[in-house]
Amino acid sequence: MRIADARAFAADYLAASVTDDGRPLPEGVAAAVQLVVSELITNTVKYGSGPIELTLGSTGGTLSVTVRDGDTTLPTPRLADPARVGQHGLEIVAALSREVEIQREPDGKRITARIALDRPPGDG
Repeated sequence: MRIADARAFAADYLAASVTDDGRPLPEGVAAAVQLVVSELITNTVKYGSGPIELTLGSTGGTLSVTVRDGDTTLPTPRLADPARVGQHGLEIVAALSREVEIQREPDGKRITARIALDRPPGDG
């Protein structure tokens, strides 16, 4: 999967999505989802193996971004370090998400980021 294809898939999904009460997604939420997709797919392309699967879904006021690949090595969250060049992808995903779940599966790993639909990340 190419990163550009993943972003296009996410854009199409977001364009057709609404909140639980039928309103369009807040612009900040759509931007956060696009960035989370980009970071997770970039990391998977860079560090993962095998086929990559991207799924998006929403329920209960939360939009989930799930990425699976065939490498069983789990990413290790790192402490924030403004002096570090690169390797901030998981930090960015965590900052934009209500929750990030990292699971080893029999044939690889799954990372799911859950983003609140009721307000953009950073809105208190």
